[in-house]
Amino acid sequence: MKSRHSRRSSLLCALPALAASAALAGCSPSPGGAEARVDPPPAPPADVAGFCAALHKELPDTVAGLAGTPAVPASDLTAAWGGSAIVLRCGIAKPTKMADPEQDGVEVNGVGWLLEKLDDGGFRFTTGLRLAYTEVRVDKEHATDAGMLVGLSAAIAKTVPEGIASY
Repeated sequence: MKSRHSRRSSLLCALPALAASAALAGCSPSPGGAEARVDPPPAPPADVAGFCAALHKELPDTVAGLAGTPAVPASDLTAAWGGSAIVLRCGIAKPTKMADPEQDGVEVNGVGWLLEKLDDGGFRFTTGLRLAYTEVRVDKEHATDAGMLVGLSAAIAKTVPEGIASY
């Protein structure tokens, strides 16, 4: 069995290779007029909602080559790209798996992410050590493009302070 450190090191080493292969393969834009149904998390504390609103303003127009898609209902706590291929929710409750020292994680642009493979083949990435937990779900087709975390991490690092969220 690999140690926690070995798994994380392997994931960190794989990020540049995954990003490069995704860039070579190209990505399709989102279909015109598409929107994504994204349920906002329950109302977070006011300071967390403020961090999420600031993040919403800084989010990239495209992620993994996919254009932004209107999230329905509209909220500063949600965003989507490529229809529902990539969906972000800010201000979520702390995931219980974050307490498990055996969980995989990566760090991108100074932002730590809990990494979970989903039953449908996609992934869920959740920020840790930030004052607002942010979740990004990626469908199976786009799950190999680890480069998509680069722009999202830059926006999070700029708008959500480091610390341990208490909600």
